[in-house]
Amino acid sequence: MKNRKIFPELLKQRDDRKISLLIGARQVGKTTLLKAIYEKICTEQKNKGIFLDLDIFSNFEKINTFENLLNFIKLNGYEEEQKELFYLFLDEFQRYADLSLIMKNVYDNLKNVKIYASGSSSIRIKSQVQESLAGRKKLNLIYPLDFEEFLLFKEDLEAITQFNNASKLKGDNLQASLLRLSGLLNEFLVFGGYPEVVLKKTTKDKIAVLESIFDLYIKKDLMEYLNIKKIMNFKKLIEYLAINNGQKTKYDEIAEISSLSYAEVLNYIEVLKETYLINVLKPFFTNKNKELVKIPKIYFMDNGVRNFFINNFNSLNLREDRGFLFEGYAISELIKFGLNQEKIKFWQDKNKHEVDILIDEIKTQIPIEIKFKTNVKTDDLISLTNFLKEYPKIKKAYLLNLSNQKKTKNINFILPFKISNAILKSI
Repeated sequence: MKNRKIFPELLKQRDDRKISLLIGARQVGKTTLLKAIYEKICTEQKNKGIFLDLDIFSNFEKINTFENLLNFIKLNGYEEEQKELFYLFLDEFQRYADLSLIMKNVYDNLKNVKIYASGSSSIRIKSQVQESLAGRKKLNLIYPLDFEEFLLFKEDLEAITQFNNASKLKGDNLQASLLRLSGLLNEFLVFGGYPEVVLKKTTKDKIAVLESIFDLYIKKDLMEYLNIKKIMNFKKLIEYLAINNGQKTKYDEIAEISSLSYAEVLNYIEVLKETYLINVLKPFFTNKNKELVKIPKIYFMDNGVRNFFINNFNSLNLREDRGFLFEGYAISELIKFGLNQEKIKFWQDKNKHEVDILIDEIKTQIPIEIKFKTNVKTDDLISLTNFLKEYPKIKKAYLLNLSNQKKTKNINFILPFKISNAILKSI
């Protein structure tokens, strides 16, 4: 298995009886991680356990009641009086509504059984888990690769070394030192971080993988699990969001274009959010009621998925939307690092000065301006400067750019590598 940063944390949970859930969008690597944990615990370390692919209905029949499950694991080596843990791995558990309750019964009654389970996220799964597994679960969100994992999958040792050392660089006009990293970042901004996409060599093959991911999403998540009937209308909604990625989103305009009601648009936006395809950024106000009614901005979690929906995989130097792709990258990197999406907002004043990202920690805020530029000018600092004037208690701001890494009085210029470490360590 290629390196995933979450793997050691998942393995560490082997001794925690809480049910370890791996939740995320389709094709982000949940099954691969689950199999790797199984191989480590049960094959290499010789612990008793069983792996079940629940996409195969006959496997579900083996565990479709608590009694059946108990008999099944006994057949596979489990003993009720054993002191060591027996490991049960369930892949694609979201297919069956009853499984959450069965897992609850296992946790409550079999003190020597540890469950790892993976599922593609949906609103239905979320409600099942909240109701049945409250206090009994450890939730692990699995996302597409972040940029560091992207480099690890590429097995580019020189780029990985440069990535780890980029934070040591100081000064202006660093682009000559960053040519290798910048080239790989440009690829990442266009094709995204779905593992199989990253591993494909040609543009044609990468696009084919993205197409298969979306087809599976439509068939499994939307039609089978969520029972959405207006698939063509739903696709028009997604296409609208892709075209307007990173821009303020008017739900009434989407309703008109997609021939959906306003309520349906709200519901489908929530579906896309809960299946980890999009991030919804609210505008920041000290009056939180205003955030609920003001127009949000919506970004795709993965730029490759977004570019698939608009059928544009041109290089960044040919694209007018490169700034929005760069903003989406920054937002996704923060979320993949573990920042709660609900804390990521944007800010705009009455004079239309806008800060792209505002991390809202309630007691304090962290403003981040994002510029896909190698040559940052004074004018690029206007929005941050105005924010700091309006909120004088905020003493630190960030400007994410391509070529400068330095500190001014209140503004830190940072490169787009290890941005989460650079920014979140100040919280």
